[in-house]
Amino acid sequence: MTRPSIDQIGSRPSSRPRRPSFAELVHSISNRDVETRYKEEEADNRIPTDDAPDSSQFPDGDGKIIISWEINDKENPYNWPKWRKYIILVTTMVTVINSTMGSALPSMAIPYMTKEWGVTSEVQFVLPISTFLMGYVFGPMVWGPMSEHIGRRNLSVGCFIMFTIWTMACALAPNWPAMLVFRFLVGTFASAPIAVTTGILADVFHDPVTRGRAMAWFMVTTVFGPLLAPIISGFSSTSIGWRWTFWIGLIFAGLTLIMLLALPETYAPVLLSRRAAKIRKGDPNSQVYAAADLESKDIKQLVTRVLTRPIRMIMTELIVTAVCLYLSLIYAIFYMSFQAFPIIFQDVYGLSPGVTGLCYLPIGFGAGIALPIFFSYDHLLANAQSRGAPWSKQEEFRRVPLAAVGGPLFVISLFWLGWSARSDVSFVVPMLAGIPFGTGFILIFMALLNYITDAYEIFAASANAAASSCRSVFAVVLPFATTPMFAQLGISGACSLLGGLSLVMCVIPFIFIWKGEEIRARSKFCIALKERKLEMERKNEEQQRRRAAAASSSGMDTEKENV
Repeated sequence: MTRPSIDQIGSRPSSRPRRPSFAELVHSISNRDVETRYKEEEADNRIPTDDAPDSSQFPDGDGKIIISWEINDKENPYNWPKWRKYIILVTTMVTVINSTMGSALPSMAIPYMTKEWGVTSEVQFVLPISTFLMGYVFGPMVWGPMSEHIGRRNLSVGCFIMFTIWTMACALAPNWPAMLVFRFLVGTFASAPIAVTTGILADVFHDPVTRGRAMAWFMVTTVFGPLLAPIISGFSSTSIGWRWTFWIGLIFAGLTLIMLLALPETYAPVLLSRRAAKIRKGDPNSQVYAAADLESKDIKQLVTRVLTRPIRMIMTELIVTAVCLYLSLIYAIFYMSFQAFPIIFQDVYGLSPGVTGLCYLPIGFGAGIALPIFFSYDHLLANAQSRGAPWSKQEEFRRVPLAAVGGPLFVISLFWLGWSARSDVSFVVPMLAGIPFGTGFILIFMALLNYITDAYEIFAASANAAASSCRSVFAVVLPFATTPMFAQLGISGACSLLGGLSLVMCVIPFIFIWKGEEIRARSKFCIALKERKLEMERKNEEQQRRRAAAASSSGMDTEKENV
């Protein structure tokens, strides 16, 4: 028996299939993810995948009846009355104020907490805020995609109840380690509104303009929470004790929970599943289901497709990656201010903790200024679109120019703060730097979070969860460098360094305006979403033509009968 030569062995076709690369595997999962979610979206919006009857019910291949929204269906969140949508918006805004206020609640109370428990390490002074933000890192990666899997309402209420419980635990904390553990748990559950609210707003506001305005109000409230926190902790700690900082937070959370319990479910697949279950309950022999009922919900899909979605978006979507980097830096700088402001206003100007807390108010004023700027640009864009201006048709011009304005304002505020904070200059001058700081901060967040919400549509919650987790990582790490950086570089040097980094990042919105369309054209998620959306529109048009033809035929038959 002759053995094959080496050349023959090398030329023999391999019987083993080629293993896909990691990138190919990620893209494959993302494509299946988009296909599955859009099939469900098609079914939910009365667009069957075959020649089904013109009804809110159509059969699938197994004889099951799949229900979907009727035209002008009152139970469809898009068709809810405006007053109900506005109540939902206000509820989510108040919930987010609790969440963001909790992040900075102990900011001015830390010296009194550490004194009671004998903590002397300056590194540990940062931990009550950093451990909370560590919860912000991990929480959204679960809550965002889970809300796209099981719905918004129950997840929001459950997480907020746990947030309330752990806030009470902080008020009763017996020692420093327990406090840090409780703060981590508070942050984990407090991150749910940050991750889920964008999805709720996308559920109820179908029109991009209205949704953008709702997002603008939501974004402004995210700033006021951390601004209220230093005022509460600053005055409470010096008068009635640092524990009352958390008791006040708990009272506010309890009042909010009453509002939150009235929050309806807004996620269409869950609402249709409930409708189908109600029909089956009334008629046990019926085979009526929602599209979501027929979707596989095994643990493998949950892990590989749902929970990994934010991570896949960070790794493979350039838009998400760039937005995460920019928002992470400015968010971290915002939380660094909770160490920087005491250095500036207490050490340089000798202000009390309570009055130092009031120095955050110009940031809130600046955040308020961002709203009329946002609405004015909305009006300008609408006028340009009505005139048919070519620039107004580009997706990037709907939101991104606001970040192009906010970025330079944010940079200016940091140099203003750093170079005016001197003992021979009134403390009012560096304090007023908070106005462009707040305006720039909010405009950047409004623009970029709205941008990724519009770009990723049904995956808005996952895209925002990715952004939330990334910026929280930076907000955990960078504050540890605040005190050493200000000690080594001085106030002017440290603020100039942060301003320089912000200056580099502020080119990102300009790149989006310049090349955003090309970037989206290469995005796996955006390509799949666009294809599915065009397919839905095509099927919807065909369905409308069939309906018109049927109505015309029925009219002719009626005329013949009358004759």
